Amino acid sequence: MNLPRRRLLGLLGAVAGAAALARPAVAAPPSPTAPPPDGPGATPAEPPEARQMQPSSWPEAAADVRREVRWAWRQYVERAFGHDQIKPVSGGHEDFFARGKSVGLTIVEALDTFWLMGLDRELEQALEWIERNLRFDIDAPFQVFETNIRMVGGLLAGYHCTGRDRLLELAVDLGDRLLPAFTRSPTGIPYRFVNLTTGTVSAPQTNLAETGTYIAEFGMLSRWSGQQKYYDAAKRAFEVTFDKRTPLDLLPYEVHAETGEWRNRTATIGPPADSYYEYLWDGYVLFQDADLKNWYDVLTAAILRHQSEVVSGRLWFAQVDAFTGGIVDRGQSELASFYAGLLAESGRLTEAKQYHDSWNAVQERYGVLPEGIDYPTLAATSRGNQLRPEFVDSALFLWLATGDDVYRERSWTHYMQMKLTSKARYGYTILDDVTTTPKRQGDSCPGYWWSEQLKYYWLMFSGTSRFDYRDHYLSTEGNLFRGARR
Repeated sequence: MNLPRRRLLGLLGAVAGAAALARPAVAAPPSPTAPPPDGPGATPAEPPEARQMQPSSWPEAAADVRREVRWAWRQYVERAFGHDQIKPVSGGHEDFFARGKSVGLTIVEALDTFWLMGLDRELEQALEWIERNLRFDIDAPFQVFETNIRMVGGLLAGYHCTGRDRLLELAVDLGDRLLPAFTRSPTGIPYRFVNLTTGTVSAPQTNLAETGTYIAEFGMLSRWSGQQKYYDAAKRAFEVTFDKRTPLDLLPYEVHAETGEWRNRTATIGPPADSYYEYLWDGYVLFQDADLKNWYDVLTAAILRHQSEVVSGRLWFAQVDAFTGGIVDRGQSELASFYAGLLAESGRLTEAKQYHDSWNAVQERYGVLPEGIDYPTLAATSRGNQLRPEFVDSALFLWLATGDDVYRERSWTHYMQMKLTSKARYGYTILDDVTTTPKRQGDSCPGYWWSEQLKYYWLMFSGTSRFDYRDHYLSTEGNLFRGARR
């Protein structure tokens, strides 16, 4: 399971819009992409200057991103069209939700990215496949959390950008199939899995992210369908868990859906808790629900009080005992880097910048962020890289909030390292080890790669007129629910 994070943007503070896109040349323009490696799992050696290289202009950087998206889409269409994900090294394909039950995950996740980039031919290909083929009467258990943020969210974003009614119809149908996970729970905390045909629920032992990452998608379903039941279900799950916070106002990350009782004692901002906090804030901004803001403020104050720690001049967030506040682990997941953006969104720019600086030190050490680190030493504790977008996600919001081009420059480095290390013969792939030279490739392209970091690069580099840089909303999966300029 790949737990993602966040994105709500542009409603606080100064906004860096489409002005000031061009900049003086710093070094060479984007270099041609290195050719695919000769052997499986190998990447070209990384020139040291790649980490410093900057584009001659941001529009040129955006054009480079757009070319890579078109190239990767061609590989997917030729070898895996209709399947959930392509395997970029072997040229095969894989299912994400259930074996033999692909639902075109890549296609759905790419919809609003294509629209924002003006890739209208690719968008029509995707829409045609969805309208002809996508159905959800599938007799198999689907993970409720992932299905919501990826499929419901992707369809809603596609509807927002294109106005195609069929996308909203499919999103409503899928939302209805997910609802039994909430309505059949005695506490209102959703089960982790639900059979999309029978409504049978399973896996009551769950976590914060899979409890509280629904309010954005379910809230938009309620707004656009006129049915309040989705929003109410999502908010109820928040309320039940918030009411069970510890005396320190912290939340352990494991909970049981049938009893509502905590199943561990550890509080973390990383997985599997991360997007719970994100969606409290997002729900407030999207729907002006004061309860959600109050709950977010209480929990954030406790996190800053009990979990923040400065080590070697860098800000980090420890995993702590939620009942005593004692530190239990100084490991940090790359997924936790989302928190810099969330802090900035909610008006805590000082801590946001400090935390992003901490993660930038990791990028400078490894070139590509490892999945996990020991933050006192920056040693990689999980050496792979799952094509994660969180660092760039936070950079996008910090750039919008401050206008400081350092965040675009960090994102350009992130992009160039991805090109140098993750480009394979048939697309972009995860890495199995970022500590080797060359870095060792895996063989998978996650659906969120299409929905998230490609979009974040594009929005930072392009100044596209299709996006409202002052009033917009991007979900934890990078799905655009507000801000499309048609």
